[in-house]
Amino acid sequence: MIRVGIGYDVHPLVPGRPLILGGVSIPHTKGLDGHSDADVLMHAICDAVLGALGLGDIGQFFPNTDPRWKGAQSRIFLVEAARQVAARRGRIVNIDATLIAQAPRVLPHAAQMKANIAEALGIDSGRIGIKATTNEHLGFIGREEGIAAMAVAGVDLND
Repeated sequence: MIRVGIGYDVHPLVPGRPLILGGVSIPHTKGLDGHSDADVLMHAICDAVLGALGLGDIGQFFPNTDPRWKGAQSRIFLVEAARQVAARRGRIVNIDATLIAQAPRVLPHAAQMKANIAEALGIDSGRIGIKATTNEHLGFIGREEGIAAMAVAGVDLND
């Protein structure tokens, strides 16, 4: 049975932090603030995979109140989401994600993001779609105060 999960994440942009998206360090004047590396793309994908399993969200597995996850690479979270799928004898069919950022331009980094995400999830990068859009200068994203990501995951489970 194919099950689908959806994920969403958003973090504020702040000076003095690296900007990490899809496991790629992207040159920018600001980075995303958060307990871990604040990689909104990997967080949204993690939530989508966990959601397809009916397991809740990233915060239930990796609470931001736990000092173990302070500054952690979000790749760890994707590896655990994939482990949860495998523990149920399932497989990740595909991932489709969209980054929403006014700046910087992130699409030039999409191939490396896909490779990083594929490696963490143990799937072929051809099963991953990454898109990017701006917010047309509207709202907090348009004012370059934050970046968001949405993701959908298809998971085949032997229910």
